[in-house]
Amino acid sequence: MAQSDTQGKVLDREFLELRATLLNLAAALDRVARAHEAEEQDPRWEKIQRSLRVLLEDRDDRAEQVQLIFSRTYDPDWRRAFEL
Repeated sequence: MAQSDTQGKVLDREFLELRATLLNLAAALDRVARAHEAEEQDPRWEKIQRSLRVLLEDRDDRAEQVQLIFSRTYDPDWRRAFEL
């Protein structure tokens, strides 16, 4: 984002894509909600819920925080774990 961008300019560029993304997200969440209940909590669903909470926060690092939710914990011995 350029220094001279205002919120209005960014929304002019991004609004339709954001709207489409939000509608797609809402539809996917509706499908999950209509699905039969799982016997135990799915860790993927927990990550989605945590991510949605991050999106509602007033911060400027939401993308980073959501990425961290879905990332593996760093393992200093990752080469051996992946047999590299």
